[in-house]
Amino acid sequence: MGMVDTSGPRGHDRKKGKRKKKRRIGVKIDNTPMVDVAFLLLTFFMLTTTMNKPQTMEINLPPSNDVNVEVAQSNLMTIRVKEDGTIYWNVAVEDPQKVAFKDFRKLLEQKNQENPRLITLIKIDRKGKYSMMVDIMDELNVANVTRFSLAPMQDADKRILAKLM
Repeated sequence: MGMVDTSGPRGHDRKKGKRKKKRRIGVKIDNTPMVDVAFLLLTFFMLTTTMNKPQTMEINLPPSNDVNVEVAQSNLMTIRVKEDGTIYWNVAVEDPQKVAFKDFRKLLEQKNQENPRLITLIKIDRKGKYSMMVDIMDELNVANVTRFSLAPMQDADKRILAKLM
């Protein structure tokens, strides 16, 4: 709170009849309530803010390039993404089939329910957009597909897709 300093003589001196010079009135402002309010606001904002957790996905990399993993063809679903974003899928040695992105999640859920040991291999054209790869990985995550691998699309894959047209 504010306070006025009124100590000391003012006015005139009764003994000598002279007028004395008026003293300047001192004002003191107590900063304690302001500090209290500042700390209350600081505490309020610290406790009510939500801390964002980083949204990352754990990726397990093989220990070296020399490791060969044998997978039965019936347990392997290959997804090929062309440069323009069209998606083709096939299981084992079947012919690739085109699927729309909006139906992609349903396909993943259906195939993983049919075969719980299914491993998904995603092959994306190097000239394709990075956002398409991220969107496909998000769909895999939403469909609870935990066993998948990423690989670049080879010339052999491009020839297989060219035969379909």
